[in-house]
Amino acid sequence: MDTASHNISKITSSICPYCGVGCGIGLRVEQGRITGVEPLANHPVSQGKLCTKGWSTAFAVDPIDRITTPLIKENDTFRPASWDEAYQVITEAFSTAIAEKGADALGIIACARATNEDCYAAQKFARAALGTNNVDHCARICHSPSVAGLRQTLGSGAMTNSIDDIEKADLIVIFGCDPTENHSILGGRIIRAKLAGTKLLVVDPRLTRLARMADLHLQLQLGTNIALINGLLQIIFANGWEATEFLSNRCENEEALRAKVAKYPPERVAAITGVPEEKLIAAARMYTEAECALLTYGMGITQYTTGTNNVISISNLALVAGQIGREGTGINPLRGQNNVQGACDMGALPNVFPGYQEVAAPASREKFAASWQQKLPECKGLTSLGMTKGALSGDVRCMLIMGEDPVVTDPDQHHVQQALAALDLLVVVELVMTETAAMADVILPAAAFSEKAGTFTNCERRVQLIQPAIPAPGEAKPDWQILGGLASRLGYNGMNWESAEAIFNEIAALSPLYQGMSYPKLAANYGLQWPCNEAAPNGTPLLHSKQFSRGKGRLIPVSHADPAEMPDEEYPLFFTTTRLHFHYGCGSMTRKSPLLERETPSGVLFINPADAQALAIRPQTRVRISSRRGEVETRTVITDEVPPGTVAMPYHFKEAPSNRLTNNAQDPVTKMPELKACAVRVTNLEDGTK
Repeated sequence: MDTASHNISKITSSICPYCGVGCGIGLRVEQGRITGVEPLANHPVSQGKLCTKGWSTAFAVDPIDRITTPLIKENDTFRPASWDEAYQVITEAFSTAIAEKGADALGIIACARATNEDCYAAQKFARAALGTNNVDHCARICHSPSVAGLRQTLGSGAMTNSIDDIEKADLIVIFGCDPTENHSILGGRIIRAKLAGTKLLVVDPRLTRLARMADLHLQLQLGTNIALINGLLQIIFANGWEATEFLSNRCENEEALRAKVAKYPPERVAAITGVPEEKLIAAARMYTEAECALLTYGMGITQYTTGTNNVISISNLALVAGQIGREGTGINPLRGQNNVQGACDMGALPNVFPGYQEVAAPASREKFAASWQQKLPECKGLTSLGMTKGALSGDVRCMLIMGEDPVVTDPDQHHVQQALAALDLLVVVELVMTETAAMADVILPAAAFSEKAGTFTNCERRVQLIQPAIPAPGEAKPDWQILGGLASRLGYNGMNWESAEAIFNEIAALSPLYQGMSYPKLAANYGLQWPCNEAAPNGTPLLHSKQFSRGKGRLIPVSHADPAEMPDEEYPLFFTTTRLHFHYGCGSMTRKSPLLERETPSGVLFINPADAQALAIRPQTRVRISSRRGEVETRTVITDEVPPGTVAMPYHFKEAPSNRLTNNAQDPVTKMPELKACAVRVTNLEDGTK
């Protein structure tokens, strides 16, 4: 081969590894290295566009700073090791823990950025190789209330409609998120729809970019979503604006809901939420009069101690207005990571097998036990935060964490660090040295998305293929191969797959949602939306068109409750967490990009001008933010995006970790921590003002 032909670039089709939108990308490879990224012109989701993070994907998987060999910690220093030695250390510790405390002394954290095949392997490893249901992933701290809440009301905990429905709506309602920040391609489609005449209603404590464009912005107090929605429902019922025929034919428990929301008249709701009565009435009229109203929400709904009830209230609103089951309508939670939907679908949760089949149901256990040829545990396992608590108590002795960084992302950082330090053995499967990996006893090098085959499932339930563009560096392997090798060492040989496709075929055989899918069908259709089976061989773009997954939609009365921690004299300000357009997650991917890092190089505190004036704070003033759990120092950005009395921090920066402040009080149903609201004090470090 001559030099010229060797230097010719090659484009490999793939899927963006950032948020849950699932954009199509082409990875440009030159001399065995990814040198650039371009959008796929005909991709149905991204339509030939990418956001700034998508364009910077090459930096996220660059071989610089990658972990390329197993590492074992000795005397607080990592040394390279062989796979055999690393497996031996892990096997001995896991076996000892099982012998002394039982299989539930082990915990597995899967990864919402890994493939479906990797996540399937993680939960199978926990259940079949180890004998525990202690498996979870980061959906616990983002959308577990969506799964729990929507399964109760509709029977399915996923986005009901497709992204294309944005252009089919005549009203778009956005609760507790700003898609232009973290779901930028979807956010761009919302802006285009607005410019084309679609009305926009935003419900958010912040004055976001979309709130500034909205026809109506309900700027409610942090943690008052249920009160606001109950108030909208009271107005709807009082004025006879409900979808009478839809409620009669397709819903149940209407009278109980009517009785509950009657206690939330506009004057009471205005007092709780801070939203004027006339705006509440306008919003209720807007939503019910729209022919097609598409409702979408984010973690401003889920990350509360009332997270599951917040989602239930969202469902109540859509059902009462009949804004579900048709194109351009629906309830559409925005997933934060590229495969958080898929990780849930794969059963990387402590209570369900793949396809949301309950581990506590004997028929489900028998089905999977027969396929996996292994007796399976009967009781649901620990959540990720439950494992943290178990590590501190000594009940959990060893953990394996795939591609997650709970030291930066989980609430109450000191609590997390103490728990991980208390383990007999911490194993981390990673690409780079994260804050959590630095605490590990053994690190196993993982292949990136660009170095392996598999599938991702985006927020609209679209299962899409990825394929390797380059080989993995050094001795790095796909997660499923790593777990399969470890399972064999532990005496279980049911994970010795030959390929990712073989795993996917096993998934399709066991999960009714994926039953009609195969790699060739996914390749031919830019992916397929589940459920895909004999009844829907080409997938299902729209859920609940004729009936709900549970039969009738269930209306469930819920009550307003304040956040677990309210401002007081000692900690007088509300604190909330946000995302930034140029960064993602714990920053381990975006902060490798000099382009993205240049835009937002460090953590910041957003503060309202009125609060800044009271504290003698100017732009870029050095401040200390203190809560009952810890303190963080950073610099200020003065903005009217946050209301008076509330400050906000992004959670992408390890040197200014907002999770050192956040509250680990939990939703009783899902154990979702209350990351969106706690009380803080801000100290001006330049003149000592409090």
